[in-house]
Amino acid sequence: MGSKQRVEENPAILEIRELTYQYDTGTQALDGVNLRICKGERIAVLGANGAGKSTLFLNMNGVLSPDHGEIFFHGEKVNKKNINALRKKVGIVFQDADSQIIASTVLAEVSFGPMNLKLARPEVEKLVDEALDYMDLNEFRDRPPHYLSGGEKKRVSIADIIAMKPEVIIFDEPTASLDPVNAGMLEEVLKKLGSEDKTIIISTHDVDFAYRWAQRVLVVCAGKVIGDGTALDVFSDTEILTRAHLKRPALMDIYEMLVEKHLLPDQKKYPRDTEAFRDLVERA
Repeated sequence: MGSKQRVEENPAILEIRELTYQYDTGTQALDGVNLRICKGERIAVLGANGAGKSTLFLNMNGVLSPDHGEIFFHGEKVNKKNINALRKKVGIVFQDADSQIIASTVLAEVSFGPMNLKLARPEVEKLVDEALDYMDLNEFRDRPPHYLSGGEKKRVSIADIIAMKPEVIIFDEPTASLDPVNAGMLEEVLKKLGSEDKTIIISTHDVDFAYRWAQRVLVVCAGKVIGDGTALDVFSDTEILTRAHLKRPALMDIYEMLVEKHLLPDQKKYPRDTEAFRDLVERA
């Protein structure tokens, strides 16, 4: 697929080889996962609850250690001596912001990560100010984060990670429990991060979002990666969708329905978002 060719041409930031992980309960969460992730990629990870997505993320940034397999960061095998470099440069924004937020004010919360990097105070202040500006949080800097709204807490949890200047940012179900306004805010933040060549990995159940946003889609099922390609490639593969219990994006079905009714030419130009769909209809 197209994304695989792109990955092979670029050096990997992260490379995962034959990764396996089993919980103490006996659950085999990961079963021989192989991945190469490169700079600037926008990756959506799809799969049912319990498929292994969160476990994969926690192994990717060193919170969990695999039972078998290897992880390479910039070509260097991750081990006990260098795992802190992985943890600093691969940040995770968790689904539940309350589980990530620990400090008494927004300022202290966003300062926590840079301070743990043992940076000089002026550098910490610079990183924190930049992160608060980035997420439009300056008016909240002295407020207790636990009294903020769900969308505001999500912005704080993202600022936490941005202040660490990671190379890879992982979002675990970022739109869960967000209303449409805050979900739209999050998507704008993702666009901004993507324009800065950040590597972004997101797990989501929203196939329409994955279709319009992701350059590359991974499908995880029973601890294995069963799909890896462009959004169009993956969502066109009925076998993968059936195995992972995924539906197709609405725009793909609408496009094919209009082609079938001879209302659009069959040029295989699938629109990725409503703006592209509108342009396609107007041209037709």
